[in-house]
Amino acid sequence: MARYNAKESEAKWQAAWEKARVFSVANTSDKPKSYILEMYPYPSGRIHVGHTRNYAMGDVLARFRRAQGFHVLHPMGWDAFGLPAENAARERRIDPREWTYENIEAMRGQLKRMGLAIDWSREFATCDAEYYGHQQKLFLDFFKAGFVYRAEADVNWDPVDLTVLANEQVIDGRGWRSGAPVERRKLAQWFFRITDFADDLLDGLETLDRWPEKVRLMQRNWIGKSEGLKFRFDLSNEGSVDVFSTRHDTLFGASFVALSPDHPLTEELAKANPKLAAFVTECRRLGTAEAAIEKAEKLGFDTGLKATHPFDPDWKLPVLVANFVLMAYGTGAIFGCPAHDQRDLEFARKYDLAVVPVVVPENEDPKKFVVGEEAYLGPGRLANSRFLDGLDVDSAKAEVARRLESEGRGRRRCGTCRGTS
Repeated sequence: MARYNAKESEAKWQAAWEKARVFSVANTSDKPKSYILEMYPYPSGRIHVGHTRNYAMGDVLARFRRAQGFHVLHPMGWDAFGLPAENAARERRIDPREWTYENIEAMRGQLKRMGLAIDWSREFATCDAEYYGHQQKLFLDFFKAGFVYRAEADVNWDPVDLTVLANEQVIDGRGWRSGAPVERRKLAQWFFRITDFADDLLDGLETLDRWPEKVRLMQRNWIGKSEGLKFRFDLSNEGSVDVFSTRHDTLFGASFVALSPDHPLTEELAKANPKLAAFVTECRRLGTAEAAIEKAEKLGFDTGLKATHPFDPDWKLPVLVANFVLMAYGTGAIFGCPAHDQRDLEFARKYDLAVVPVVVPENEDPKKFVVGEEAYLGPGRLANSRFLDGLDVDSAKAEVARRLESEGRGRRRCGTCRGTS
C-alpha cells in the first residue's frame, strides 16, 4: 500500500460528504433521536488543540450513535458576543461585526479540515439577529411573567476593560484578560428569580442517580438555597441592624456583629470617618468572588458601636465592618459565632474576640470541649446556651425562631431570595 496522502484523501472525501449531505438530518425521523452538542467556540480566528480535543470527542460520539441506528443531530454554532471582539475591533479600528464574521469564516474552514460529522446547514452565530431576537423575546416573556427584576448588586469591575467580570474571570484579585486589580462596585443588574424554583430544582437533582455526587453537590451550591432567620439587633446609637443567619441555634455563642463594607450603615458611618472610608475602599479591591474572599486575610474595622444581644439586654457585642461579609447575601450583616464558623473563627482569633462552643458533640463533656484552629461544624447538643441547653441543632433553631417571631423581632426567610420571605 502506498503511503497515505492525508492532504489529498481527506479533501477528496470531505468534498464527497459535503456534496452528498451525509451529515445533514431532517427534523423528523422514525429512528430514535440523539442530540450531540459540544460547547460553541468563540470566533477568535484560529482553532487550537483544545478545539481539536473537544470536537474530536463529540465527533466520535456522534458517529457511534449513528452507527447504532440513531437519527443524530450534531450542529455547530459560534459564541460570538463578547468583550474580546470589541477590544480587537478597537485595536484594529474595524467594525466588530466585520472582525467577527471574518474569524468565523476562517475557523469554519479549519474545523471542516478535521472532517467532523457536523450538520453545517444548521450553523448560526449568537450575534445573528435571527438568534438574539429569540433571546430577547424569551427575556420579555420572563419579564412579563415576573421572573426577572432589576436591582443594584455588587459586581467585579475591571477598570481597564471597563466591564463587569464573572467570579470565574477574577484570578488572584485581577481581571483574567487585562490583569488589572478588580474593584467591587454596585451597579444596577437584571436578576432571574431562580430561587423561586429552588425546591423544584433541588428535588430534581435527587432523581439524577447516575450523576456523580460531586457534580450534584456543585449544582446544589449553584442553586444556593439557604433557609434561616432574619432578626434585629438594637444598637448603642439608638438605631438597629437586621442580620440573617442559617445558624441561629448558635446565638448564645455570638461574640460580634459584622457589617458588609457596602452596608448602608457602613456607608453612613464612613462619611464621618476617613479611616473607615479608606478601609471600605481597600475591601472593595477583593471583588465578589467567593474563592478570593475565602483565601483573603479576614480584616475588620471596629465602628465603636455596640449591639445588644436579643435575649439579654446586658450583653453588648462589638459592631465591626468585615471584608468577608457580602451585601448580596441575606441583609449584608451577620452575627459572628467563632466556635462554629471558620471565617468567624479566623476573624475572632485575629481580633481577640471570645470563642464559646455552644454545640457540643454527643458524648463530649460541655465543660471540657474546646475549639482549636478549626470551627466545629458537626451535629450535637446545645450547651452554654441557657434555655437551649440540651436541645439538638434543629430544635434549637426552631425555639430561637419561635421566640424572636413571637416578640416581633425576627422572621424565617431565605437568605438568597431577594424581596421574598
